[in-house]
Amino acid sequence: MNDQISANILCVGLGWFPETPGGLDRYVYELTHQLAAGQDRVELCGVGLPETQTNSPIKITNLSEPDNRLWERLWLIRSNFLRRKSSQPDAINLHFALYSLPLLQVLPPGVPITFSFHGPWALESEQEGAGKLSVFLKHWVEQRVYNRCDRFIVLSKAFGTILHQEYQVPWSKIHIIPGGVDLSRFQCNLSRQEARAQLDWPQDRPILFTPRRLVHRVGLDKLLTAIATIKPKIPDVWLAIAGKGSLKPDLEQQATELGLNEHARLLGFLPDKQLPIAYQAADLSVMPSQSLEGFGLAVLESLACGTPVLCTPVGGMPEILEPFSPDLIASSIETTAIAERLEELLIGKVPMPSREACQEYAATHFDWQKIAQKVRQVLLA
Repeated sequence: MNDQISANILCVGLGWFPETPGGLDRYVYELTHQLAAGQDRVELCGVGLPETQTNSPIKITNLSEPDNRLWERLWLIRSNFLRRKSSQPDAINLHFALYSLPLLQVLPPGVPITFSFHGPWALESEQEGAGKLSVFLKHWVEQRVYNRCDRFIVLSKAFGTILHQEYQVPWSKIHIIPGGVDLSRFQCNLSRQEARAQLDWPQDRPILFTPRRLVHRVGLDKLLTAIATIKPKIPDVWLAIAGKGSLKPDLEQQATELGLNEHARLLGFLPDKQLPIAYQAADLSVMPSQSLEGFGLAVLESLACGTPVLCTPVGGMPEILEPFSPDLIASSIETTAIAERLEELLIGKVPMPSREACQEYAATHFDWQKIAQKVRQVLLA
């Protein structure tokens, strides 16, 4: 890593990961820090970034605040970008179409632009009930930005297919590079009992864990119904759901109606430092997504912590688990399939991989250091 010629890499992200948890922000934070650790000079531009970050290996440029009105945010992104004093980049890496749009005319000419596609913004909005005009405008923004980019990185073949079909990006421009996991943070360093004690979780019950945004497409309503289905056979099963979102009241009401108040807990926002502890406290993580799950970083995080993951056959998640343990993929997205596979795993009818096997698989295939080097090769190609 250290014998390569250092490069200037400009990244345009969304928010600042430690303050705004989410897959995209976490990915950009990890990627930029990994690239900077390899001697590249990395500048990250975004919205709501800290003004000063002592000891940071990357240069941070805040372009606007997230609570500014949209038109003001977009105007500030362009004007503050033009005001910044930075050396000419060797590569540009965009991550979010809306914040990339105001920069299209002012990015330095002749520098290759790679867009990291984290998901179809318009389609995701449509699935969460956005109006037709909103969906149309988001698709227009995405298409405009993608037309300007030279190449694309997707985290899974599933999202490569969406990028190709929905936005007419030719496969020759699409590079599939999975996400990575920070093995210094997500690791097996606690026994299950120690992890449960730290979180004050039950010691003597089978525990399922799912860290999710509380939105429709992640399938938490189906997971709660699946828990109610297996409860007669596994009466002490306990589900911990970490995350924020608009569906929290609906899910709490559903849990009460299903008689799951002693079997499911909505934890709300779980501080980032507690996430590796929660994975280690669980017997099994569950990702019951119903659609548009481009990759599933939580799958990697859980495996790196030694905890197997049950997923639905959606998006990029099966691409992670199929080579490792196909039994961890439910046969469909339906409640019955989720409940059936959960029961088989928890009663031992289908064996779960060991903590060591999970950890080794994540470390071998998804170490962020190796993933970042693959990304770097595409950015600078």
